[in-house]
Amino acid sequence: MGVRRNIIRSSRDDFAVHESPFDSPEFVAQLLRVATLWHYVLIGRLLAFAVFSVLPGVAGFFDQPSLWLTMASGLMCDAALTVMGQAMRRPRPALAARARQVAMLSAALVALGTLFNAAAMFAAIAMPDGGRHFDAFTAIQIGSLLVAASAVSIVRPLFFSFSGAVAFGGALGVASWPFALAGAVFLALLIVMMREDVRHQRRATAAARRAISEQQRALNLMRDFERAGRGWFWETDRDGQLVYISPTVAARLGRPLAELIGRPFTDIIRKRIGNDESEERTLGFSLSSRTPFKELTVQAAAPGEERWWSISGHPISNALGHFQGFRGSGTDLTDQKRSEREINQLARYDTLTGLANRRHITDLLERALRTHIGQPQPCALLLMDLDRFKAVNDTLGHPVGDQLLQQVAGRLTQIVGDKGQVGRLGGDEFQIVLPQLNHPEKIAGIANAIILSLAKPFAIEGEQVRIGSSIGIAVSDGEGVSASALVRNADLALYAAKDAGRGVYRFYADAMHNQASERKAIEDALRDALAKDELRLLYQPIVDVATERISGFEALIRWNHATAGTISPEKFIPIAEESNLIVPIGEWIIRTACAAIATLGSGYRVAVNVSPRQFANEALPATILSAVSGAGIRPEQLELEITEGVFLDESAENLAMFRKLKRTGVRLALDDFGTGYSALGYLKKAPFDKIKIDQSFVLGAADKSSMNAAIIASIVGLASALDMETTAEGVETHDDLALVRSLGCSHVQGYIYGQPMQLAEVVGLLRAGGGRVEARGYRSARAPRLTVFRTIHVDSGGYRYEAILRNIAPGGALVEGLWNVPPGTRLTLEFGRGLRVDAEARWSADNRTGVQFSAAVDIEELIGARVAPPRGRPRRAA
Repeated sequence: MGVRRNIIRSSRDDFAVHESPFDSPEFVAQLLRVATLWHYVLIGRLLAFAVFSVLPGVAGFFDQPSLWLTMASGLMCDAALTVMGQAMRRPRPALAARARQVAMLSAALVALGTLFNAAAMFAAIAMPDGGRHFDAFTAIQIGSLLVAASAVSIVRPLFFSFSGAVAFGGALGVASWPFALAGAVFLALLIVMMREDVRHQRRATAAARRAISEQQRALNLMRDFERAGRGWFWETDRDGQLVYISPTVAARLGRPLAELIGRPFTDIIRKRIGNDESEERTLGFSLSSRTPFKELTVQAAAPGEERWWSISGHPISNALGHFQGFRGSGTDLTDQKRSEREINQLARYDTLTGLANRRHITDLLERALRTHIGQPQPCALLLMDLDRFKAVNDTLGHPVGDQLLQQVAGRLTQIVGDKGQVGRLGGDEFQIVLPQLNHPEKIAGIANAIILSLAKPFAIEGEQVRIGSSIGIAVSDGEGVSASALVRNADLALYAAKDAGRGVYRFYADAMHNQASERKAIEDALRDALAKDELRLLYQPIVDVATERISGFEALIRWNHATAGTISPEKFIPIAEESNLIVPIGEWIIRTACAAIATLGSGYRVAVNVSPRQFANEALPATILSAVSGAGIRPEQLELEITEGVFLDESAENLAMFRKLKRTGVRLALDDFGTGYSALGYLKKAPFDKIKIDQSFVLGAADKSSMNAAIIASIVGLASALDMETTAEGVETHDDLALVRSLGCSHVQGYIYGQPMQLAEVVGLLRAGGGRVEARGYRSARAPRLTVFRTIHVDSGGYRYEAILRNIAPGGALVEGLWNVPPGTRLTLEFGRGLRVDAEARWSADNRTGVQFSAAVDIEELIGARVAPPRGRPRRAA
């Protein structure tokens, strides 16, 4: 097996200690340097040899071969070493490849030549001959010795060898045992010192190698770090001039590296002007005060692009503590800045339209209401939403709706321009902030321009899309109105604009806040109305035209408030629909109507209205079955009147609900036919049993100038073809009754056959007439009138009042809010800018006044709304 050898060294230090000096490139290079200088030693020794041999120096020099041959041998060694040294001055591949061997031969020649020269020199000067040139000869020898010592001092191990050779050669040349003994002692000291020094040199060489290796590794890591673009380094002198900067920075700045060196460090940083100069001031302070700084954000002076850096630096000093400059590093923040900007864009701007989002526009509004020192300043706020936008989404799809919103945003931005800021709150709601603006004429001009612009068709995917807009306006005159209060006022004004028929703008008035408070009070009271038993149903007869017998009734809801008295359905039903209270109220109506059917008997039906919110409730079929079963009636005695509003959602769920309701056995009636948004295709998809002709087509239909008769005839023909019954609503005069009878309507409902009545009155009516009823009413129709609820201004006797318009007809109106107006008082009613009507008070009771216009007016042109009948059917649970 042989002897087991340990080939694992304990550490790099142990390896460095035991390796030969000739394995060190540095040691070899130093030896070769001695060889290149040895010709000076050769010259000195040749001079000594010439003195001894040619001049009358040492008597009998050539007579002693041991003397001159020994010195000549040393000269030959010196000559060989000189030739080798001169040969190494020029690059020679053959010698370079054998540098280690050449170095070892050079060391041997130095030692051997010195040994021979010292032996001959000490032998020659050991015994003074008394000549006057002896001292000069001795000085020349010692001088040549010193020249050689200077040459070998470059390499301390070689110097020790040189010293040993001198001592040993001297001992041989003198041939004196005391000299030899002393030489031996000093030679031993030299050997010990040389060994110790060699060990030290080896350790120092190993440490130097490690240091150089670590420095090189650190330098390589730094260069890799720079090349990867993860950061860069810089250094300046005491005057702030660059002495080093990473090449990657020069490339980013588009300038040669040599051009940057010697330039001020601040030249690579772009000066910023604005509110974001704090970090630049910190940098300037740190450089001037010679204090360290860390991660300061600065903008690079890069041409043609926006680039950001984060820089850190610390002062550097010399060994005496004197300031020498700055040294530091930097990283590129450009991508981070872009990401922050994108995040800020997402946080402050709407992703679809690019407009300010709700958060940002609210912040802009708050800043617009206050100066930089917190003082209130004027500002106008426009709150706008789009009319018929939901119909676009439902019919053309949401992608078209998104493109429409983008085009709307473009038109708004173009109209508003630099006068304000446009924001999107969400959906089809927009908010426009107009700072420093409180002139009604200018604000109205902007609002009108918006309405006119959005009324023009939009071209989207080859389709022409038409919508409209309604705008509510609130103005702060610099009186310290808060942003939330201004938004609330604009919202109330927008509600008034919608109530006025849409496609208009309205300024906020204090009366709107009162109306909103009234709506809130009604909603709060309505939540307790069922529990307090304040709701009740009235029943209006539905009569078979052919027999004039009552076939059924329509259930109409009424609210008798404990303190406010009777509240009109026109007030509380829209509030119930908006607050979703219509669902529990609708269930109560169904159960109460079923109980009434049980009281009336099997020969009669009762119709109840179902709102779109109820229709969308999955529990509706179960509620109906429960109510029918609980009352013990046949399902077909209950008739559900469904408005065309449910057809806005053309979904499979709608058709599924129709089928579920039909399976319960109840009858289905299409209410208010012709006034909604349904397609005729739904008449064959939805299983209706009856079509109810809206009263807007019935009232005044007997007028020969009206087209209503033709519309009624068309509806009746359609219903007959589909095997459906028809009911004409709102019949009030004998002329209208005769017309609908002649056109073939199967049933009639209206004041001509009876007003809504309580269940006890219904029972008495049926008992008295045996189910028959007689038509009673006017022969011809009254002038059409419209029930409204809107704010107007009234001028009288040089005073201006704010009032509420309750209803209006072509010849007059009912105004609320003017107390005890004497009959005959001349009034001017202002419906809007440029819309003024002269009138005269005809009667007054408390805060209500009936006025007669000086001339007939066009109601639709005056307030932008379709005329409704003055005594039409009251609002029901839709």
